[in-house]
Amino acid sequence: MANGEEQATIRFVVTGLLLGILMAAMDNTIVATAMGTIVSDLGGFDKFVWVTASYMVAVMAGMPIYGKLSDMYGRKRFFIFGLLVFLIGSALCGIAQTMEQLIIYRAIQGVGGGALLPIAFTIVFDIFPPEKRGKMTGLLGAVFGTASVLGPLLGAFITDTLSWHWVFYINVPIGIFSFFFIFRYYKESLEHREQKIDWWGAITLVIAVVSLMFALELGGKEYEWGSVQIISLFVSFALFFFVFLYIETKASEPIISFWMFKSRLFATAQILAFLYGGTFIILAVFIPIYVQAVYGGSATNAGLILTPMMLGSVAGSMIGGIYQTKTSFRNLMIISVIAYATGMFLLGTITPDTARMMLTIYMVIVGFGMGFSFSLLPAASINNLEQRYRGSANSTNSFLRSLGMTLGVTIFGIIQNNLFTEKLKEGFSGFPGGGANQGNPLEQFGGDMQQIFQSDARANIPKEILDIIIHAMSDSISFIFMIALIPVALSAITIMFMGNSRVETEKTMSKS
Repeated sequence: MANGEEQATIRFVVTGLLLGILMAAMDNTIVATAMGTIVSDLGGFDKFVWVTASYMVAVMAGMPIYGKLSDMYGRKRFFIFGLLVFLIGSALCGIAQTMEQLIIYRAIQGVGGGALLPIAFTIVFDIFPPEKRGKMTGLLGAVFGTASVLGPLLGAFITDTLSWHWVFYINVPIGIFSFFFIFRYYKESLEHREQKIDWWGAITLVIAVVSLMFALELGGKEYEWGSVQIISLFVSFALFFFVFLYIETKASEPIISFWMFKSRLFATAQILAFLYGGTFIILAVFIPIYVQAVYGGSATNAGLILTPMMLGSVAGSMIGGIYQTKTSFRNLMIISVIAYATGMFLLGTITPDTARMMLTIYMVIVGFGMGFSFSLLPAASINNLEQRYRGSANSTNSFLRSLGMTLGVTIFGIIQNNLFTEKLKEGFSGFPGGGANQGNPLEQFGGDMQQIFQSDARANIPKEILDIIIHAMSDSISFIFMIALIPVALSAITIMFMGNSRVETEKTMSKS
């Protein structure tokens, strides 16, 4: 039993970890609502997609590498290194004078951000006994979920009240406190081993991830999907990914240890992280768009609508964390997927006539189901593993969740955009000059699609035109939620294969 001084020390360490997670999770989404203002200030509309892409590429590529290095040389040094790089990148982003500078600085920020989330969860497993890990992973998962959905709201609020620069500057004071708590109070006891670093594995993984990310970010925007540039990027991804897999089977100390996938619990947790990530991100992206475009209102008000989902996810994460020592991961994830599927289905039925109160209820349900994954999947990934393998296991889980988010927002985004365009063409087909082959129908009536997101301009759109746009937006987004039931159904099937494992409270299992 820890004495009062030890308990105080642990509380400070946990506070530092929570602050680090808060920053890293928020920066996945906080820039989205500020991007319009950033483009109007810096210019470079043709390059703005790289602001998000550069950050996500660096984060995703770094996660498995940091996880392995933390297993080899200790958590503290790499968490602090990631924190310092993240803060330097944040400060540089705030003073960026051109879009090109901002893109480079966001990549620097991502190099640091890739270390924070997976190592934070791993440190919790290192410092807490099994019977307390559930509550702590529930707390960390709740902060991750809260920060992810809070990002768009906070980004809009800061941009409206201060300036877009503070979207990045806000990280600095948070990061300084996190650095102080971890540097001062976290005493690591890991015995380090001399190991070979899998440099070729790291290089091929980075190239594969970068190729895939750029293909998804640029395809259909900068270049046509069938263009030489996009096809070459997909070929590059496939080639280097298969080379990476081959190298990992031969390396003495691989970046990703494939023997872990022999565990049914570990393998299913990784699949679920990918599937839940791919569906979670569309909620955070499309619900604010729906509220702003269909109901009307400012970006800040649209961001506020995510609050019920945030509260639901916090409740789900905490319950999942608390009860993972009392019942199996599978039983808890069954509750999760039932609530998740129910909420997603209900969101798939929304129309412009749906009351805001009903939308709020639907979001609480879907958030509750989603929240379980934030605490349970990292815990399931590390369960019964020796300390020296936990960093690699947790970073693999974080990597696959991030990959799912990237693929999800891209694929579902393409489907929504195409359906929205088709619905517009159908609606405007009855107007003079509004046929299916006339390009953007609204332009023929003296405006552009951005007007629907601007309260003043929205009031000037003729009612019959506005109704067509609103229904096209509503139908396209509700359809996205409905087809998201496909990966949710795959999640339900995967959960059935998790087995009866639960958090062991009496002993730590060794590598099997």
